[in-house]
Amino acid sequence: MKKRVTKSSSTKKKVFAIAGAGLICLLLILAASWYDIRYNDSRLVAPMNAGYVFTCKDLPMICSIILSCLYFLFLLVLIIKASVKNQKHVKETQTTRSISPKFGFMGFFGFLGFMGFWTYAQNKSIFPFMFFLFFGFFGFFYEGKLSNTFMDERFLENAMKAQLAALKISFSIIVIAFVLLGQGALMGNLEYNLIVGISVVFLSLALAIFLSEYLLYHYDHDDQCEG
Repeated sequence: MKKRVTKSSSTKKKVFAIAGAGLICLLLILAASWYDIRYNDSRLVAPMNAGYVFTCKDLPMICSIILSCLYFLFLLVLIIKASVKNQKHVKETQTTRSISPKFGFMGFFGFLGFMGFWTYAQNKSIFPFMFFLFFGFFGFFYEGKLSNTFMDERFLENAMKAQLAALKISFSIIVIAFVLLGQGALMGNLEYNLIVGISVVFLSLALAIFLSEYLLYHYDHDDQCEG
């Protein structure tokens, strides 16, 4: 019992440490952007001239970007390692992977997508809109509740049904959105079509990821209640 408690406590500390590091990186980016606008004539926030010359005032923004890139690389490595480990566990035990529902809090990173409106106004950058995909991570709340569930035929059937339903809804939203966008430029600007198109695609993918876990949990829960 003590070992289990210790392991659970250690896992919680790691999760909070990873989330805290991400929050620090975000705050550093925001602080560096404010510094660049306030004291560096927006050299790195607003569009630059072709002839860029490095100055010491560029260091806060450059360092914050490098740290953020390293953090996301580290996060990617952790996700890949955890995925490989869980896949091995699934094959050996025929149970769902063990994951903490608290990973669902990573879905709040999806709100970073709204930064795209600010970056587009500053330098026409639309990359942050891709962060909308993180909304799909809210599905970890439901996947965590199904950790270590034995995957019998009933469970596999429910998983397939949930994935098909989620993909149908997501695909339908994308098709309808692009049919409407194909009618012409929004407010006379084709760039707005691109922004809306990218946002719809990543929000729809996030919805598919979330719904597949949400529906699976409810299908499985309803079957257990009927049983």
